Amino acid sequence: MPAGLGWGLVGVAAFSFTVPLTRVALGGLDPLFIGAGRAVVAATLAAIALTATHQQRPTGTQWLRLVVVAGGVVAGFPLLTSYALTEVPASHGAVVIAMLPAATAVLAVLRTRERPARAFWLYAALGAVAAVGFAVVQSGGPGHLHRADLLLFLAVIVCATGYAEGGLLTRELGSWQTISWALVVASPVMLALSIVSVSRHAPDATAVQWLCFGYLAVVSMFLGFFAWYRGLALGPMAQVSQVQLVQPVLSLTWAGLLLGERITWLTAAGGLAVIACAGAATRVRGRRDRARPA
Repeated sequence: MPAGLGWGLVGVAAFSFTVPLTRVALGGLDPLFIGAGRAVVAATLAAIALTATHQQRPTGTQWLRLVVVAGGVVAGFPLLTSYALTEVPASHGAVVIAMLPAATAVLAVLRTRERPARAFWLYAALGAVAAVGFAVVQSGGPGHLHRADLLLFLAVIVCATGYAEGGLLTRELGSWQTISWALVVASPVMLALSIVSVSRHAPDATAVQWLCFGYLAVVSMFLGFFAWYRGLALGPMAQVSQVQLVQPVLSLTWAGLLLGERITWLTAAGGLAVIACAGAATRVRGRRDRARPA
């Protein structure tokens, strides 16, 4: 297995717990606190790591690119999914978020000006259509689409943007350094949001809910990105991004085991459709890479 795919799988395994554990944490914590507070904890760890290892500061436009990464993976995705999961089950969120690999691949290709085969675009588009179709059908029709689904779709777009830009930055700053600097960049805003949340809704969580929050802060928001951005940096980015196709399967499994959610035939069919399209896109992209002359 190529090194990039191996590192990508490690990151995906870590991220697969994010959606179900967010649902657990929401039982006693405000969604704003979960989305922002976990970034504050992770930023503290990042600042310690950067200081202890005497990392060189980013320069010039790297700071602006870090803002893009921070806006997508540090602020946008955690906040949007936290609010969305107050209204829909973890299994529903996992299926919609399953379109993230296709979105990441598309944005990576556009950002790097790669030229994948037409079939790659076809399968990526079909995956997005399957995810949207699932959300529409499960909500009862286009006129009844959940506000949560709109939040999830937006979360996918901003996260894919952060993944793509972060994958490029890792080649300049390093894998864990990229997410660490992004966390530091976002920390003032996320700290302010955390304070606002605590002032409005004092945390009242059980030990289990705090443990879930701890996982979201330390693993989902920090350590998982060490492996994920390393995989994207080794690349090829469009192919490694498709490793995420195993994430909804794992997330659905955890939703059933940890939350006792019943996986309906519609949820299973929607997830399989999105995953199948992502898998097809991976194979098409992989064949094209192997066909290129050395």
